[in-house]
Amino acid sequence: MRIDTNLLGAVAMPDAGIDGPPTTSRRYGRQDYANAFADFVAYAKTADETGFDTLWYTEHHFQHEGYEVIPNQVLLGLYSAALTQRVNFGQMFNIVPQWNPLRLAEDFATADVLTGGRMRFGVGRGTVPREMQTLGARIESGDNGMDADAENANREVFAEAMEVIKLAFEQDRFSYSGKHFTYPPTGIPDRGGVVTDLALVPNVLRPVEVYQACTSPRTVQYVAEQGHVGVYTRQSIPSLRTAWERHAEHAAAAGRDPQRMLVLHAHVGRTREEALERVRPAHDELAKLLSPYGRFSYYDAPEGTDSVPFDFCPTLEESARQHIYAVGTPDDVAESIDAYREALGLDLLSLSLDGPGLSREVVQEQMHLVSSEVAPRLGIRMVP
Repeated sequence: MRIDTNLLGAVAMPDAGIDGPPTTSRRYGRQDYANAFADFVAYAKTADETGFDTLWYTEHHFQHEGYEVIPNQVLLGLYSAALTQRVNFGQMFNIVPQWNPLRLAEDFATADVLTGGRMRFGVGRGTVPREMQTLGARIESGDNGMDADAENANREVFAEAMEVIKLAFEQDRFSYSGKHFTYPPTGIPDRGGVVTDLALVPNVLRPVEVYQACTSPRTVQYVAEQGHVGVYTRQSIPSLRTAWERHAEHAAAAGRDPQRMLVLHAHVGRTREEALERVRPAHDELAKLLSPYGRFSYYDAPEGTDSVPFDFCPTLEESARQHIYAVGTPDDVAESIDAYREALGLDLLSLSLDGPGLSREVVQEQMHLVSSEVAPRLGIRMVP
């Protein structure tokens, strides 16, 4: 089983937790963001030393609240690769509708060439109208009542942009004509002729595996049919098993091999009580941030109810009970991971070890504990 790690990418937030300020009222300054980027580079070095296969970042924009402050994962990954030896750098995820698809393909290809193939390409449709609409895209969201017109427009643009990106990666010369994109535009004069095709320069020297967030049945079907690696998170084992099987069925119908990855929150302590106490502020702050966007709606239904509310905000105990947070001693965390491995045949895992309120020292310690204490209990040797 391959073990990666991924970052939320927040600024230092010592007042994180259920009793902290409302998520919408937080404000930070330029030095706070600069300090956070120093943390991200430090995490890259530690991930490299401790044997994680890939460090994944998260793309967001205009996050003055301080939660997810990395707008360009490719650029950060390229810089971090120059300071490390072997760890790969992934984007979880490039929000494709916010990008010109050819600029995204160029940026990724350039970084992949310069790093000797150490980039991993992740894509998503987006979540936050503030950044999506500012950057020329639309998205359904809890902020706009899950606007169906915005969802359909987003899916159309995303699908076409992905066709463009994959065509550019795979072909030495290419052209594309769709509803939203036409490359090259018609009638461009060029030294006595007309431009009829384009070349991505530089271009990747290897096939590019595409990782994509799976957050709805419609997306699961698309990802499986396209042969992308489906990335799943924040689901109980029974819920995830259903999605896992549905993904395999769609892939088989399309003649594809199903490829799936789990992202799991984890925190290791000397005792279960210590781990729960230390990770609680990070869990609760993240729950406050994400519950309005329906990010916990795939939990098992609360006791005494038949369904999970769209804006469900779980307690840490509920997250741990469902193994959505693997929390406790190295034995406890390994047991939670092994439960997924046994239920799903899991072979791709990314552990979320950072979070609001967790210091650089704590996150680095978590990387070391996973490598030296948890992985061996799973029969995995991480350190190169």
